[in-house]
Amino acid sequence: MKGKKVLVGVTGGIAAYKAAELVRLLIKADLRVEVAMTRSATRFVTPLTFETLSGNKVIAGMFDREDMAMDHIRCGQDADLIIIAPATANIVGKIAHGIGDDFLSTCMLAATAKALICPAMNDHMFLNPAVQDNLALLQKRGFFIMAPESGELACGTDGPGRLPDPSDILEQSLILLSKRDLEGCKILVTAGPTTEYIDPVRYITNRSSGKMGYALARAALRRGAEVVLVSGPTTIKPPPGIVFRPVKTAEDMRRAVFEHRNGCHMIIKAAAVSDYRPKETADQKVKKGTESFSLDMVKNPDILALLGETKKAHPCILVGFAAETEALVKNARKKINAKNLDMIVANDVSRKDAGFQTDTNAVKIIYADGRVEDSPLMGKIDVAHLILDRAKALKDESP
Repeated sequence: MKGKKVLVGVTGGIAAYKAAELVRLLIKADLRVEVAMTRSATRFVTPLTFETLSGNKVIAGMFDREDMAMDHIRCGQDADLIIIAPATANIVGKIAHGIGDDFLSTCMLAATAKALICPAMNDHMFLNPAVQDNLALLQKRGFFIMAPESGELACGTDGPGRLPDPSDILEQSLILLSKRDLEGCKILVTAGPTTEYIDPVRYITNRSSGKMGYALARAALRRGAEVVLVSGPTTIKPPPGIVFRPVKTAEDMRRAVFEHRNGCHMIIKAAAVSDYRPKETADQKVKKGTESFSLDMVKNPDILALLGETKKAHPCILVGFAAETEALVKNARKKINAKNLDMIVANDVSRKDAGFQTDTNAVKIIYADGRVEDSPLMGKIDVAHLILDRAKALKDESP
């Protein structure tokens, strides 16, 4: 995404303050951001806020910058994407009917970039037939419309009209900016830890945060894939637009994976599944008693091995993960052979800057033919794209 340019149009609604967070997220995603505001928008948030966040001068009027007389043409044609957030009923109507009476509406008349419209307004205003017709007309013309959220509105009513969360707008923006090389591909990703209950209060789990699996799901979605995410308990919000199956135990995960495996072109098992579970789970909380306490443990199903065993009947690119603390390549190679994998992603979870609960990762990708590829330390979303690149190459090479 580095170097891609986004124009953010901010119009005069109470949700204008949320656009500041959107700009911050866009900048964090390595995008170049320019902001155009309507005069009404400047009554809610000052241009200085957006100038500080974006590092660029805000344009709020047709003649704000006399040395840049063609800004109303340049801005919408230089950008890779235009986001209007919040989009009031007024700007929606202007764009739909070709009215250019201020900088932003005139810019939209000359724009050639993709445009993402994020309506935010009173629920009755949003549901007004005129507004709905205008939105439908824009969608028919190729504009991307992001439906508002429902809930309590600033005016005191409750219904559709809330600006989507800035993180969701960011995600939709990255989808529109990404290459769509995985369209028509169904990918199942597992993520996070599993929990195995001792009693209603206590359970056994591991340190997996789910960040790597969620990054894989996001990256695949951005690239056009149909994504199923089966996840153990995490604190991460799943990206909109995926099929999300939350699970708890290893057995829950096994059922969900086999329920959704049909038609998958790739299955990427990034979850850290518990190898063992208590043989029995107490119905009531186990009270503190003797000085020692022993658990009788039994093996959990090896989901990855089961997928490998049945791959002939359900052909797909099968990718495993190996979280190791020693003999990284040796242990990973054992798994790739024993579980009939196409490739395995091995990472040293004893490192403080990679593996569990970090935002970065450094992995070794090991292939069934014995090749080993090292990645540098990267953000997990970059590692996710690398894994998808390699899995796609294997898929393209397969008969």
